[in-house]
Amino acid sequence: MARNRQEQSNGALLSEKHSDLEEQQRTDPNKWRLLDERGRQTWHYLQSDEAVKAWPQSVADRYFLGLSTGLPSLPKPETPLDSARNALAYFSQLQLPAGNWGCEYGGPLFLLPGLVITWYVTETPIPEHISTEIRRYLFARQHPVNGGWGLHIEGESSVFGTSMNYVALRLLGASEEDKRMIKARDMLHRLGGAVNGPHWAKFWLSVLGCMEPEAVNPVPPELWLLPDWVPIAPWRWWIHMRQIYLPMSYIVSKGFQYSLTPLTRQLREEIYTQPYASINFASHRNSISPTDNYHPKTMFLNIVNQLLVSVWNPYMRTDAIRRRAENWAWKLIKHEDENTDFANLGPVNGPMNFLACYIHDGPDSYTVERHRQRMHDFLWVKDEGMLMNGTNGVQTWDTAFLIQAVVEAGLAEDPRWKPMLVKALEFLDDQQIREDCREQSVCYRQRRKGAWAFSTREQGYTVSDCTSEALKSVILLQRLPGFPKLVSTERIKDAIDTLLTMQNSSGGFASYEPIRGSQYMEYLNAAEVFGRIMIEYDYPECTTAVVTALAMFTRTHDTSYRKVEIEKTINKAVSWILKDQRKDGSWYGSWAICFTYAGMFALESLASVGRNHSNDGRVALACKFFLDRQMADGGWGESYKSCTDGVYTQHEKSQVVQTCWVIIALLEAQYPEREPIEKAARLVMSRQQEDGSWEQEAIEGVFNKSCMISYPNYKFIFPIKALGMFAKRFGNPKVQ
Repeated sequence: MARNRQEQSNGALLSEKHSDLEEQQRTDPNKWRLLDERGRQTWHYLQSDEAVKAWPQSVADRYFLGLSTGLPSLPKPETPLDSARNALAYFSQLQLPAGNWGCEYGGPLFLLPGLVITWYVTETPIPEHISTEIRRYLFARQHPVNGGWGLHIEGESSVFGTSMNYVALRLLGASEEDKRMIKARDMLHRLGGAVNGPHWAKFWLSVLGCMEPEAVNPVPPELWLLPDWVPIAPWRWWIHMRQIYLPMSYIVSKGFQYSLTPLTRQLREEIYTQPYASINFASHRNSISPTDNYHPKTMFLNIVNQLLVSVWNPYMRTDAIRRRAENWAWKLIKHEDENTDFANLGPVNGPMNFLACYIHDGPDSYTVERHRQRMHDFLWVKDEGMLMNGTNGVQTWDTAFLIQAVVEAGLAEDPRWKPMLVKALEFLDDQQIREDCREQSVCYRQRRKGAWAFSTREQGYTVSDCTSEALKSVILLQRLPGFPKLVSTERIKDAIDTLLTMQNSSGGFASYEPIRGSQYMEYLNAAEVFGRIMIEYDYPECTTAVVTALAMFTRTHDTSYRKVEIEKTINKAVSWILKDQRKDGSWYGSWAICFTYAGMFALESLASVGRNHSNDGRVALACKFFLDRQMADGGWGESYKSCTDGVYTQHEKSQVVQTCWVIIALLEAQYPEREPIEKAARLVMSRQQEDGSWEQEAIEGVFNKSCMISYPNYKFIFPIKALGMFAKRFGNPKVQ
């Protein structure tokens, strides 16, 4: 079912073609403001001088936009604790009114195009200030040599990144004659054109009308009709895969393809290496560029797809089955929207749910309008332009870590920082989830009462390590004299109860929910650009976070509460952590880069149960792994290639954040020698700026092995913690 649109330009939309822009256009950065409403963060562009005067820019606004913050130079630190105080003096100025911290959560380059295409096909007006800043960001992140884009900002150019961002730029008004677009088009053609894109790219191009549906491998909504006992039933999939393929299957089943416009007709001739009419799209269902093919489709999946295309769809799929599947898929989409107040799990399923509502409810419906509003929750403005965050923010996650850093650094009882910490505690109090989802079992959601989400309570997804880190932060602050007891013992027990539902039979913990399916499900991984994506997995970061949270609870609260279950859970989890350790002493990290990150959490958790360098050979081996990789300048630096290749790969330069992770790991392990830790602390201090900040270095995070993502607040949080812990351990000596 295609929505009709007149061939002529729609006045509500942007002009379909701008003049060639050799000089980068931008909006006035002094007119941007970040609005934080109980953690919901949206950027606003003020249109008048009166509005600018009425709503002054904050220090945080100016920092995010790359403008001068006006913060003073600070005395040069002589000790690690001086350095930590300087960092906190700066970072405290970035706290938002609700008590949390904000930041870009960018890196992936496949997110914005899905949103731009959704805006275009739903005929959503795109304000000029937004289109200008998105264009500016995409051009800023274009590969300087070959003109393409990758899966993420540090990745090599791919068909996925290049085709999608080229199309997005054209929809936003970039001219095909712009030299940057010519360069991008040349790169896309050298990669074989858009027919060599992965499944998600083909889906979006088909929705836009720039690729025939025959090129898209099937995504039947009938999968959601499978009984729960079936090993491949979608409720067993990882939550992101469920919530992405759910609306995707609905959209495909409805046959939605946007009617051609002059621009999309032209795009059809730009993104392929031969005339559009001459392409046999059905023959390209499995075509993919080697640079995109991180997880090749299995022969089993290819056979299943062929059976669906050749047998199921033409001969067995009756209208009654199709309608039943679409109706059930639609009900599950509605549950997702209602349970998140349309914030949705993330920026991939959000635009897809938006489009599904447009198809089902119509362009003037409440659901469509609410989705239009919610799309702004994912957008972030920085010095390079406007990007799309990997979720609706990192509010709870970063706030919890900041609290822990200040407490562990021994700074929490300093009256100077108490107002900041009380506001942060108030934020965590507000963001704890107080109730389970409506019809939780129907939509296969994990228990969430007492949990914390990664971002906000509205988004509302339980995450094991987010709940654990927030819980630890609450306990740490509420134990200190003079801090309010905002989160009651009963609510703390609610969090414990939720964590105890999340352990896997292996003893480990996954992210959003326990493992529900077999690893053999990866044979059905159709995304191609990601690994380990079909089901949940045990993760060292999640497992260690739960161990430390449960251990802290038992030390500080009612020791009789579920005592036997907690002890059993901790023991099983510690056994899994030790089992997951590699022979060289390392742990592979799944949510940041990579071995340094996971090793920090692993040694922290082992320390919480009394294991350290002097009494445990496994801890000593982990310390040796780190020390063997210390760089000449005293730091550590790990490339994102560690994540993609599964082998520790040294970065060309040491990194402040990763150096701090190792400092924390060695201190948690009670490594006895001071010299290598002090050398690392000296390196961190040497890179601190006069105002207390650190410059942004390489990207920090990762998901699904292949896609990197930014955590820019880490360059404040972990130096504060590492330097403060060093000072506590060694007496805060002068090291610089």
